[in-house]
Amino acid sequence: MAAPGIVIVGAGFAGICMAIRLKAAGYHDFVVLEQAADLGGTWRDNTYPGCACDVPSPLYSYSFALNPGWSRLFAPQDEIRAYLRACVARYGVAPHLRFGRRVVSMAYDDDARRWEVTSEGGEILRPRAVVSAVGALHIPRFPQIVGRERFAGPAFHSAEWDHSVELAGKRVAVVGTGASAVQFVPRVARLADRLTVFQRTPPWIHPKPDVAFSDRARRALRLPGAARALRHGVYWLLESRALGFTVDPRLMRAHEKVALRHLAAQVPDPELRRRLTPDYTIGCKRLLISSDYYPALTRDNVTLVTDPVKEIGPHGLVDASGAEHPADVIVYGTGFRVTDAPRDRRITGRNGLRLQDAWRHGIEAYYGVTVAGFPNLFLLLGPNTGLGHNSVVFMIESQVRYVLGCLRLLSRTGAKALDVRTERQRAFNRRLRARLDPLVWNAGGCSSWYLDEHGVNRTIWPGFTFEYWARTRKVKPAAYELLF
Repeated sequence: MAAPGIVIVGAGFAGICMAIRLKAAGYHDFVVLEQAADLGGTWRDNTYPGCACDVPSPLYSYSFALNPGWSRLFAPQDEIRAYLRACVARYGVAPHLRFGRRVVSMAYDDDARRWEVTSEGGEILRPRAVVSAVGALHIPRFPQIVGRERFAGPAFHSAEWDHSVELAGKRVAVVGTGASAVQFVPRVARLADRLTVFQRTPPWIHPKPDVAFSDRARRALRLPGAARALRHGVYWLLESRALGFTVDPRLMRAHEKVALRHLAAQVPDPELRRRLTPDYTIGCKRLLISSDYYPALTRDNVTLVTDPVKEIGPHGLVDASGAEHPADVIVYGTGFRVTDAPRDRRITGRNGLRLQDAWRHGIEAYYGVTVAGFPNLFLLLGPNTGLGHNSVVFMIESQVRYVLGCLRLLSRTGAKALDVRTERQRAFNRRLRARLDPLVWNAGGCSSWYLDEHGVNRTIWPGFTFEYWARTRKVKPAAYELLF
């Protein structure tokens, strides 16, 4: 096979979007390398009970491939994955997919102006450009708890759900109360004999306005312009929430009142309600949505533990107060490694510069897409392009358009590669830090996965999504060094 011009790593939402838009732009010499046996990314890996999107389906989809057939306002996992499969078939991307190709290293050849991409098993590809679409929420994070490996029963992360484990009639312990836990805890509570939920920090939760789309509604959405109008309405509704996130944390008080009313309505016990009430500004951690999580915690067979887990033994967990909590199964809903430099592959840029070294003081990029010293390496969902208020698919499409702009710049100038100038990247990130520091994610009084080990926010875009769209609409040639 001839060397592909472009290698995309990852076949989730971002990688598939990149592939579709490359074809539409007339680029056909590309391959998509996916380490798993099927596409879907996080929607392939996360199959826990109750797994669904927490962004309305009309917006959690590609703008060029609207789906009037969603069954619900918040689509379940299997439906989202089916949507991705349908997009692959519709846009003819399947011949470009290579499954079972785990990339172990990527090295830039300064002389040839090409990348050398090596997969597990020794296959080597030498493309002109690489698009990393591996996403942020794919490497499970386990808590550092003494004795975790000594537990005698089944124990697994929610992103690696073991469906062979029968939970009915068992004593189940759930460690963590984040976005995944609020979805699977209600399901587990209905199955388990006893469920013990270990909460480190209570999340802020809004009610989930989920509804099923009737056949009549789906027929209406197939009318010309209907699905597009619904998407626009949902977008601007969600974008309006950004005022408190991006302007002033004090504007979050209205959202806080909604959450407190929701808590009061669903948890009548004042002591339990006290333990479920956050002591930080809403939005500092990810704002969650659920209408069945709080009721699950009020069940007779469910216990909420707010003391930290001190130790895990063969048959249960011990909290900081010394209380023992027997368990037959442990489920970790403890999130993902988001702000770490990549550890599962070696990435080497110009003059032997390793990405780990370039990011030794923290991960950063230029608009989250390009990194100084790594020509023709493009990141999708890179540093500081995550959101707390809207659909990340919108951000993906903006980034894909920006990558295409970079590729067109190469075609227009005859350059073989482009490398963002170090001073431009540094200036961009200085402005980014200045905007982030006074906002709710940094000043809201919590610690979260948005922040790295130094307390620096490496995850969130600090502005409106339409602002990011506008700023990445055109590539500024002066920001880049062109390599011929």
